[in-house]
Amino acid sequence: MNNIHPFALSDNNPAHKKLLRRKRSETRFRLYGLGAIIISISFLAFLLATIFSNGFTAFERTMIKINLNMEYQLAEDKLEPTLENIDNLNFRKIISDGFKENFPEATSRSQILELNELVSKHAYIAAKSTAINAFKQDKRLKDIILWVPASSKIDMLYKGKLDVSGDESERKVSDFQVGVVKKLEDARRLKNSFNWQLLTGGDSREPEIAGIYGSLIGSIFILLICMGSALPIGIGAAIYLEEFAPKSRWKTMAEIGINNLAAVPSIVYGLLGLAVFLKFMGLPRSSTLAGGLTLALLILPIIIVSTRNAIASVPPSIKDAAIALGASKMQVVFHHILPLSLPGIMTGSILSMARALGETAPLLMIGMVAFVRDIPEKITDPATALPVQIFIWSDLPEAGFVEKTSAAIIVLLLLLVIANAFAVYLRRKFEYKW
Repeated sequence: MNNIHPFALSDNNPAHKKLLRRKRSETRFRLYGLGAIIISISFLAFLLATIFSNGFTAFERTMIKINLNMEYQLAEDKLEPTLENIDNLNFRKIISDGFKENFPEATSRSQILELNELVSKHAYIAAKSTAINAFKQDKRLKDIILWVPASSKIDMLYKGKLDVSGDESERKVSDFQVGVVKKLEDARRLKNSFNWQLLTGGDSREPEIAGIYGSLIGSIFILLICMGSALPIGIGAAIYLEEFAPKSRWKTMAEIGINNLAAVPSIVYGLLGLAVFLKFMGLPRSSTLAGGLTLALLILPIIIVSTRNAIASVPPSIKDAAIALGASKMQVVFHHILPLSLPGIMTGSILSMARALGETAPLLMIGMVAFVRDIPEKITDPATALPVQIFIWSDLPEAGFVEKTSAAIIVLLLLLVIANAFAVYLRRKFEYKW
């Protein structure tokens, strides 16, 4: 007689084989999931490492120590030492003559031009300001020490980001300039300092003085306009659709349309903004007003959907209890449902604003891709936004703009991380456990 139990686990038992297959399948699924997470984290780490390695050095800039001597220039031009005459001096020539005095081996015209290329083309502005202040204080005309920004290629060379091992004709710096930089470094006339110009300056065609302050102010204006127009409309529409609108075919069509609009490509909203705000309403092209209203159209469906989900998450028992105690429909909504759904509404709104902060395509369609050097003061002034500034710099050929692009991306990522962290904080602080 066979004493083996019919449900005993053995290799010949069909139930046992099925159980083993299920366990192997579950093990494979866990491995697939773990592999997907590892691959995703690896790509993210590679992306962040690339951005930070390229952009971290942009927060420093190379400065060159120069000596200003206005005495001989005034004597050569037969001018009296007055503020007006000093203001009219050719400081480009003064800086160039100072370099020639320190490097007498530069005899040919090409070498003199290479000496002049060591400093930024806008170094004369700082030289003039320093010279005037020195004359106002103690009437000095010479021996004025000044640190001016180096040109972009010299900045890249000093940071070790230019390869000088190849043939001279294939490099952006000559052997003579490499030797001059070495001598300046040995004489301690070169240094790295924090690049405040990156955070406080406007855009420029010269990478060594280009900054993101103008685009940052433009992004702030855009977000304020976007917030002031999209949030009231979006939250109000969500409250009406979720609590007050009667069930009908029109409500169903509106809900389907809003859900579909949330997935429409962002460039379509740029075309809509171009047609409505620029062509029809005549708003100034490339202004933050037009940009903010265009992005408000973009995030409006997202705010409506997220707000409706937050309102729907409130338990129906709270609504029923309020009605049972005699509260009106308006009181139920504004005294009970909205306060309880506020964390979800705030979270969805902040994440929507974070998406608006990172959008580029709609702003390109309304002309915010133009070169804007001045800092915008009004919402109707020409401006650009931080993502658009990144797009503009990424298309420029100078090596200095490569690290400036990565640095601007770091700032943008930092702002997005702050916005997302703030949304998480609000949700955890105000959310209710049902």
